[in-house]
Amino acid sequence: MLRSLQIITAILAFITIYSCSSKNLLTMGVTEPAPVYVPQDIKTVGIINRSLPSEQNKILDKLEKILSAEGKNLDKDGAQRSVQGLKDELEKNSRFSKITIINNPGVENPGLGVFPAALSWKEIEKICSENKVDALFALSFYDTDAKIDYETVPVKLENPLGANIPALKHKATISTEIKTGWRIYDPSGKMILDEFFANERVVSSGTGINPMKAAQAIIDRKESVLQVSNIIGQNYALRILPYKIRVSRYYYVRGTNNFKIAKRRAQTGDWNGAAELWEKEISHPKRKVAGRACYNMAIINEINGDLNAALEWGSKAYTDYRIKMALQYTNILKNRIARNEELQRQTGGR
Repeated sequence: MLRSLQIITAILAFITIYSCSSKNLLTMGVTEPAPVYVPQDIKTVGIINRSLPSEQNKILDKLEKILSAEGKNLDKDGAQRSVQGLKDELEKNSRFSKITIINNPGVENPGLGVFPAALSWKEIEKICSENKVDALFALSFYDTDAKIDYETVPVKLENPLGANIPALKHKATISTEIKTGWRIYDPSGKMILDEFFANERVVSSGTGINPMKAAQAIIDRKESVLQVSNIIGQNYALRILPYKIRVSRYYYVRGTNNFKIAKRRAQTGDWNGAAELWEKEISHPKRKVAGRACYNMAIINEINGDLNAALEWGSKAYTDYRIKMALQYTNILKNRIARNEELQRQTGGR
């Protein structure tokens, strides 16, 4: 039974290798639309920090800070670094003509690390009018929770005379969870363009033969938390920008001598030269060869950015020649066309 299973496995592996040998894999860069669409008529934006607790909750908030081992002003400083990170990243591109951090906007947060209800449109319109901005980015809440682990481990240390003496090694580890909540308000359309929650963790540790050395982890962790908080703000800014990804595609390299030559051309980066040879085979008397050529023509058109032509060739490969791989590929192309239309809408056709 085991022997038969091994034979079957070997046969399946051979079939897989053989079938895959008719195709090569390529990767290409694709620009994806931004996760969040900000209308083109929004040219100026304000950023507010709504993360400070309201007066009626400050006592509870202070108690929560003690229980979670937060450092002095850690949440306040961390929130400011997140807001600054957002502003710095937005300024790296020309999407907005003005970006303003609005201090003391006159709005409060319930505190206690909860995502508060959205601000009223009356409040939003007032802030935007007073600061002459078209929309608002809001850090709606910022909160850190910390967990400290402390342990001692017996060790032996060598004294100046070369003798080993027993001692204790102290180790302190502090894990800090940073939680943020963000919103983007568009007062003209009375729309919340985005609500987003981000959660990051920072781990700091220190060891030493005395508790003070181990406690260095707690001293050092604030700067780490502030750095990560800044990155959180930067990353949030990227949600309104298109981004690039790498995608994989298979193309056929077997069928005729032209496919073999085209493979070598493609391997050297001469994709248009490869396409010249594929195009010669689209009317080949063997249906499989013609179908593969049509499929490859879809690939070259996607590489060159003509998604509609790629879809036409891919559809032809499947409907006329039953190239099974082409069915999945046409669905991928339809999705890309839809996302490309969204990208054009976001960028105003640029």
